[in-house]
Amino acid sequence: MSEQLTYVPGRPERNGWILGLTMPQAVICLVAVLPLILFFGANRAAQGLVLLPFSTVIVALTVVPIRGRPAAKWLADTVLFGSGQAAGWSSWQSKAAAGLPVDRDEPDLPGALSRLDLLDGPPMPDHGRVCVLHDTAEGRWGATARLSARGVGLASALECRNLATGLGNMLKGLSASDRVDRASLVVRSVPDDGTAYELWRDRHQADTAPPLAVAVADDLRRMAGAVSVRQEAFLTVSARDEVLRRPAQAAGGGRFGRAHALYRALGALVEPLQQMGCDTPQWLTSAGMAEAIRTGFNPAASGLLTHQRLEHGEANLPAAAAGPTRAPAPAARSYAHDGYVTVSYSVIPPRSGVRFGSLAPLLAVRTPGERRTLAIHYEVLPQRMAQRIATRERQTTTLVGELKASKGFGEAAKDRQDRGSSYRQEDVIAAGEAMVRYAVVVSVTVPADWNIEDHAEALETSAAGQYQLVRLELAQDSGFVAATLPVGMGLARMRNAL
Repeated sequence: MSEQLTYVPGRPERNGWILGLTMPQAVICLVAVLPLILFFGANRAAQGLVLLPFSTVIVALTVVPIRGRPAAKWLADTVLFGSGQAAGWSSWQSKAAAGLPVDRDEPDLPGALSRLDLLDGPPMPDHGRVCVLHDTAEGRWGATARLSARGVGLASALECRNLATGLGNMLKGLSASDRVDRASLVVRSVPDDGTAYELWRDRHQADTAPPLAVAVADDLRRMAGAVSVRQEAFLTVSARDEVLRRPAQAAGGGRFGRAHALYRALGALVEPLQQMGCDTPQWLTSAGMAEAIRTGFNPAASGLLTHQRLEHGEANLPAAAAGPTRAPAPAARSYAHDGYVTVSYSVIPPRSGVRFGSLAPLLAVRTPGERRTLAIHYEVLPQRMAQRIATRERQTTTLVGELKASKGFGEAAKDRQDRGSSYRQEDVIAAGEAMVRYAVVVSVTVPADWNIEDHAEALETSAAGQYQLVRLELAQDSGFVAATLPVGMGLARMRNAL
């Protein structure tokens, strides 16, 4: 029991099984090659040679991967990215900065966040009014909590194992509830401006304190304050509208009905979170949610907002002020916002597996003034869907193995691992365990006048030897939302694609 649990990642969601190709890729390649087969089979080599370069280009664009995407996907993304910049769709400015009328309760957010509504839900027992996040594009309703935890830096192997068990119990509980199916954990390592310390000192410093002790405390504050870092953690959970619709009707329907249906699931998360070493979650109000989004865009705003929250219990920030003042058209490899610039990466775990807490080096700030964030997005699949996926993967790996054996090919180590993993996965799903989709995103943020590439390289160095970081090129604005903001966005819908 003193050994830590090791998580071995499953098969990729879009893993190809026809010679390593997905079904759409295989169909495109077949359509491109079939005319050549017909021409050469009919002794019409001249026509076949004419089509050969075109077929070769089509196959290469479809099959050849470049930094995680097929060449055809890169070409399509580049065209869309360039078109958006040329048309001016990518540049954004807030209504207040543009001199337009502003509604305090209406969020004014750029890009993917424009589909998000911040709604005041009904009072929740022991928490007051909770901000309900409504994703109008995906039809999801969610809420965000601020967490307080001691972390895993000094935890023993047994403590890490218990924390990992608590996380597994929470996800399994979501699977059993059949209501909340997504959970996103966002952790930020941000520069500490000393606001909380100064407030604490003003309240507790005695007027009769010796001058020498006061001077020493001031010196220590100046020396330690420049390099101090604090961590803040958020948990966002959400449910689909079609799942909440029926229980919402019993609670009166509409926005408040869906909020009541969501609240029942939120209360069940308290005990699993406490098993993970977290205190009672503080579910954010609309002002708290606006503060979390605002400090994501502008870390320098945290000082004033933290002072207001500690002094008055809430920052009283309207939803209209949650977003940035201006966000120019994002570059291909970075995202600029309110005097800061961010680079985001997708984190690919190794096939050998990872241990609980091994993502901590990605949050270790190397330079005073920079910010690092890490987000893990989970989606618990329904039991029937999980059983179908597990059965299909077992059948696929078995079919591929038998096909290779019939053609005289030896079984590679990867094939054996995939086959064994598919059988084990089907066994645990049949035993009632949950199947979880997940995505991990990490980012680094620095002031706009710093060289962002130096800090991006430092982040890549932190992951070297453990994880593979894939830079979210041409999608840095969406990557920023997924990695930095606790709004539950960051996991795509399940679908088959190239």
